[in-house]
Amino acid sequence: MINEYQIRALPEQAVNEQSIKRFIAREKGMDERTITAVRVLKKSIDARQRTIFINLTVRVFVNEAPSELEYTEVHYGDVSECPEAIVVGAGPGGLFAALRLIELGIRPIVVERGKDVRERKKDIAKIRPEQRVDPESNYSFGEGGAGAYSDGKLYTRSKKRGNSEKILNVFVQHGASPTILSDAHPHIGTDKLPRVIENMRNTILRCGGEVHFQTRMDALVIDGNSVVGMEVKDLQTGREYEIIPKSSAGIILATGHSARDVYRWLHANGIEIEAKGLAVGVRLEHPSMLIDQLQYHRKDGRGKYLPAAEYSVVQQVEGRGVYSFCMCPGGFVVPAATGPEQIVVNGMSPSGRNGQWSNSGMVVEIRPEDVAQCMQSPADGVKPDQNNPLSVMLFQEELERNCWLQGNRKQTAPAQRMADFVNGRLSYDLPRSSYAPGLISSPLHFWMPPFVCKRLQEGFRMFGKRQHGFLTNEATVIGVETRTSSPVRIIRDGETLQHIRIKGLFPCGEGAGYAGGIVSAGVDGERCAEAVAEYMKSNS
Repeated sequence: MINEYQIRALPEQAVNEQSIKRFIAREKGMDERTITAVRVLKKSIDARQRTIFINLTVRVFVNEAPSELEYTEVHYGDVSECPEAIVVGAGPGGLFAALRLIELGIRPIVVERGKDVRERKKDIAKIRPEQRVDPESNYSFGEGGAGAYSDGKLYTRSKKRGNSEKILNVFVQHGASPTILSDAHPHIGTDKLPRVIENMRNTILRCGGEVHFQTRMDALVIDGNSVVGMEVKDLQTGREYEIIPKSSAGIILATGHSARDVYRWLHANGIEIEAKGLAVGVRLEHPSMLIDQLQYHRKDGRGKYLPAAEYSVVQQVEGRGVYSFCMCPGGFVVPAATGPEQIVVNGMSPSGRNGQWSNSGMVVEIRPEDVAQCMQSPADGVKPDQNNPLSVMLFQEELERNCWLQGNRKQTAPAQRMADFVNGRLSYDLPRSSYAPGLISSPLHFWMPPFVCKRLQEGFRMFGKRQHGFLTNEATVIGVETRTSSPVRIIRDGETLQHIRIKGLFPCGEGAGYAGGIVSAGVDGERCAEAVAEYMKSNS
């Protein structure tokens, strides 16, 4: 017999399968020995009151063993002799596009400028001792994209663009924990995500696809108004050559939100793009125990049975949103620059989320029309123009370079105690931090653009009034968070997903301005693969 129940239990009653069995048996008047298995279908934490409850939807197997897999399996067949399509970028958009192409009987050729996920990890580890960033292998470039060495958050509010449940199932099929199928805010963790990404790549190779690392797309090959291939450079040997598929194929352009050379090439070659709004600000780091105490309303914080606490805050300040972004409980702050003369910070967490600190991006909404107010002294001396499709990107670059200058031209990040930032005071010392390259005390309130700074200060005041203890000098404001999303949208047709002028070019994912996060990028990758299949069918 199989039954489904919705239950509300204390944390210690929902900590594992055995404790859930015991709870259900008592609540439903059952013999615990007859319950052979329990599957959690949905799980969320209700911490609104002093007594914290875990809400669960469970499937209970009585006197029978579960017969089905915990996930919906996708079949990937052999495409070694099938028509080909190119996928540029091996982030979530590109990987899910390649896997979906295989499902549709198309052989993917994946081109990635960075290294594979394991070799990439070695370059990331060098940032701290060498105080520099490899421009081709870093926290944004390489197999897995910007999400590979992040918290691995898989939560998305977007329900209208595609099947997000399938994305989660594919992750589980490739080694992620089945708990991501039930958790209200699922995440894989930066310690486990690289193995899952490797397994996805191995599926592509096993099915006959190709994956080329350290191979950078430098230009598209366009014939008339159709893209037919691309020019690439082997970054190991320096060899330059063309990749031209055998058939009338499409190119899925999934290069991520930090491939600024791609945006510049598109703009210089007359391929329509437009400036897109994003959000910029800082990383805010608290002791994780403090956040646990505030969120769970308990002196002992999370205690023995609860996970590290999350928070989400948002406030309108002078007509622009100020909000938390990519909150990483029990995580650490990382250097996420992609080139020289930049400081960019981001956050990440291991699967256990058991670090001493919790951090979140705290950012202010920026629209293209705001750029003139935000930019202070453009490096090239050119007056900012909101009609320039690269205007928001240029603002990003200016802010990141200014941050690098404040950080002593290294990867040491400028920082300030939170209450000092709000009150416009220099911090004469700083709390300990998870940011490995190190912090340097700096008056962020003085040199950050007033458009951003004043809204952050007011937002922090409001958040502090809403939750006493949140606004504190125990917390550190670290500059700057700028890579929240793409500063550019590569314009595509809403029906065919092709670029509005270039046939066969399918801008994809976060870098094209059509996704925000791992799951939505994966969904968009699948949609682009389906559009490529339709395009190839119509041209065959």
